[in-house]
Amino acid sequence: MSALKDRLTDGLYGLGWSTVKKLPEPVAAGLGRRIADTAWKRRGASVLRLEANLARVVPDATPERLAALSKAGMRSYMRYWMESFRLPTWSTERVASSVSIKDIHVMTETLASGRGVVLALPHLANWDLAGVWATRALGVPFTTVAERLRPESLYDRFVAYRESLGMEVVPHTGGAAFGTLARRLRAGGLVCLVADRDLSSSGSEVTFFGERARMPGGPAMLAQQTGALLLPATLWYDDTPVMKGRIHAPIEVPETGTRAEKTSVMTQALADAFAEGIADHPEDWHMLQRLWLADLDERGKGRRP
Repeated sequence: MSALKDRLTDGLYGLGWSTVKKLPEPVAAGLGRRIADTAWKRRGASVLRLEANLARVVPDATPERLAALSKAGMRSYMRYWMESFRLPTWSTERVASSVSIKDIHVMTETLASGRGVVLALPHLANWDLAGVWATRALGVPFTTVAERLRPESLYDRFVAYRESLGMEVVPHTGGAAFGTLARRLRAGGLVCLVADRDLSSSGSEVTFFGERARMPGGPAMLAQQTGALLLPATLWYDDTPVMKGRIHAPIEVPETGTRAEKTSVMTQALADAFAEGIADHPEDWHMLQRLWLADLDERGKGRRP
């Protein structure tokens, strides 16, 4: 059954990449909304988890407000997929006109000076589109990390897809990722990391919307080890076809403390920047997994699926 599920998952994603990009754009957008609304109405585990996460972000929201946010969130999530399936067909001009990021000059000027940059983002809006915009519109190549997915063929699809868009992709597991990223940063390159969810269970503990969570310490550790500038960034959609974003204030390495203490301080600053962007645009935060330690502990005790 597991092998059958893996083949089905891989086949569905393959169908998306091969078929959605051939649809007229209004048809693809409408399809995405219908899929999102159907999933939302079924109230499956992912939708319920999204609502539980949003309840932390908007603690005073009524049940009706949470339901509206989760519906908008599923539509935002499917917009991400519809755009991502179609990105390989977009021209450079289309990409350039589809993204607007405030204070991007902080990143480009730092790179022009020869200093590396770690750009860290949460799961907001479409980080793949932002990456294509960087490579094509800005002409800035970068390296990123890909989570190992099941089945392996699906992981291979994602790597091939992102590499076709101009990204260098290294696997999250295997032990070589940190060294590769450090080399790119020492050479004055750009590393982009989606960093609001710890995949290793050994990340840095932070306070996030008033509760304990863990986020990866890698961005902070890379900045410390290589001298690169750590920049938080957040993205969002609005009522236009253009995805918006902003570069937040740089996170500098503290002058005192152990490496672990510095990593903790910097990761908390990263979490604070992410929280600011997510609070402003909660419907665009695609966090359909458990994040807070209380929820992870609860799953470990077997109380909820």
